Amino acid sequence: MPEGEQSMIRKLALQIGIPTLLALMAWNAYLAVSHLNRMQKITALTMESSAIQAELAAVLKDLTDMESGQRGFLLTGDDTYLQPYSEAKGRVETNFVALRAGLTNRRDEQSLVSQLASLASGKQAEMERTIGLRQRGYRLRSFRLVDTNEGKDYMDKIRSIVSSLASSESGNFVRLDNEKSATLKKFLGISIASSSATLLIAACLFGLMRRHGRLLEEEAAQSRDELAVRDFQLQRLTSALSGQARSDITAINTISGLLLDNYGAFLPRQGHEYAEQMKEAAAQIERLRQDLIGAPHSEAA
Repeated sequence: MPEGEQSMIRKLALQIGIPTLLALMAWNAYLAVSHLNRMQKITALTMESSAIQAELAAVLKDLTDMESGQRGFLLTGDDTYLQPYSEAKGRVETNFVALRAGLTNRRDEQSLVSQLASLASGKQAEMERTIGLRQRGYRLRSFRLVDTNEGKDYMDKIRSIVSSLASSESGNFVRLDNEKSATLKKFLGISIASSSATLLIAACLFGLMRRHGRLLEEEAAQSRDELAVRDFQLQRLTSALSGQARSDITAINTISGLLLDNYGAFLPRQGHEYAEQMKEAAAQIERLRQDLIGAPHSEAA
């Protein structure tokens, strides 16, 4: 293949390869940002699910603490048992508010939370009645109210709903964890392929640019050599025009002048014309020689 065609192919490859490399680099950056955004979203959902599970556990603990305080007070009549009851009663509503906030976008689970809140209110009302009877001295009546298992039924239903919600959140947690692993695996596969292609193109472009630069240096060196040869030839020509050629032209001009001056009267008309033409030709050649060597014009001797 001719060198000119090879040079055109190299330039075309560089013109195509560099934009392709930049496009791949931009694609890698886009993949990284997209993956980061997706992982942040999954992480936020995972933390939300963990927070909901924590709030469910807190609600159940509050109701259990209230029940334990109720039972201790009913058995002993000691008001110190009502302290954990009162503390848990103050926390439970706050925990319900946080639980509802965490389930804002989940209608099915919000319905279960509403049932849970209704059952919790019923359980609190039952505990308030028994504590009120015991405080007024009706110990036996408070025990009979407990024996109806009304409070137990409330707690069984509460535990069932909490277990259902917790199981749902555990399923969400597992799903999000699997999605996180799948997203990471997919990103790594695409990223490795894209990065490999980027490195391959970069390596090819680097090698092509080095070869192109080396060939340009070789062409420049060849051009310098050719220019040096031409300079040498020009110097030889200039030297010739300045030396021997000038002597020859001067000799021709001198001879033609002497011929005209000394023998012009004896020459036939045509010979006289030839001598004049030789003298004029010598003068023109001298002017051309002076133009070539850059010397100022002067009349030929």
